[in-house]
Amino acid sequence: MKVLFLTISFPNSCITNNMYTDLMHEFCRNGDEVYVLAPSIDGKEGLDTEGLINVLRVKTGKLFNVNPVVKGISNLTLPYLYSRAIKKNLSHISFDLILTATPPITLYPVIKKIKRKSSCKVYLILRDIFPQNAKDLEIIKNPILYSFFRYKERKLYRICDTIGCMSIGNINYVVNHNKEVERSKLHLLPNWIDLREIGVDNYDVKSELDIRENFVVLYGGNLGIPQEAEVILELARELQNLQDVIFLIIGNGTEKLRLKKLIVEYNLKNVLVKDHIPRDKYKMLVKQCDIGLVNLSRKFTIPNIPSRTLSYWEAHIPVLASIDRSTDFGEILDETNSGLWSITGDVKSYKENFMRLYKDSNFRKELGENGYQYLSKDLTVKKAYETIKKYL
Repeated sequence: MKVLFLTISFPNSCITNNMYTDLMHEFCRNGDEVYVLAPSIDGKEGLDTEGLINVLRVKTGKLFNVNPVVKGISNLTLPYLYSRAIKKNLSHISFDLILTATPPITLYPVIKKIKRKSSCKVYLILRDIFPQNAKDLEIIKNPILYSFFRYKERKLYRICDTIGCMSIGNINYVVNHNKEVERSKLHLLPNWIDLREIGVDNYDVKSELDIRENFVVLYGGNLGIPQEAEVILELARELQNLQDVIFLIIGNGTEKLRLKKLIVEYNLKNVLVKDHIPRDKYKMLVKQCDIGLVNLSRKFTIPNIPSRTLSYWEAHIPVLASIDRSTDFGEILDETNSGLWSITGDVKSYKENFMRLYKDSNFRKELGENGYQYLSKDLTVKKAYETIKKYL
């Protein structure tokens, strides 16, 4: 089967990986011929092989860690840039399957052209529900602009044959807010991880950061408006009397500088902020931590399922979550008995949940093991591949 994956998030898998590189390698391992269309990493354009994958890199505008206006313009120009690259490099290929993921929602014209030419199936991996998430966070305030992107969103749903959603809450939301989308088109496709991947086994980050004797609470991931990561600092302020506790924040994003300023303003000695580190080293870092943090903005009206929990569960550590009222992630934590959660802004409950985990190492171990069992059974890249193939 010839597969084309359209995405805006695809690192060079010879150097590092993410969910999507893992999935494409799984397709390759099962005998499929995979092509990926993704933004250029180093400014170079063209078709090349990265591992087993044929990757067509395209120069685009800035799509990450930029202000919303720049990001919006870059997303709007994607269809033109991607269509031009396909015409130049892949026009001779007839595809059997188009895979695409949100974000973005603006690739509908590209998908339409290829589907018409190849008469192929289209599978949408739904991860962001845009533009509603941007409206919730007041990134999109103009009703005309919101309506424009809603029009694009509906067209994308319409052209897809099958849509894989992160949770039951995701499925219900899409159906309830898009009456033209038949429920039979949607099914459950949770986030996934490749458990076969081997990390660096001699990376002692606690010694490197001089926190070997500390109880480490880790936040790893994007530091943007959707995460409302300042609630981590609120918890850190409440726990300054615990001399052995360190909050370790790893990642980049538009809110990182503001967080650093708040740490200075609050005079927090129990918070460390570090840049993004390679995935293999990060996997070893997580294993040396005691609790993994998940944070979602209280403003969300859509159900989000954070992918960063995968690395926590893989490392057998419990999740401490601060989440909005719309997500069903708390239900997942309860059903799998793999973490504790509270509503973002409820600092009292947030602190109480932390203290339960802090005081009881056996409880932490139990939740961490439960998370790993859930991960290894339901959230592997092999399971994701089999689910996609099943619903095709």
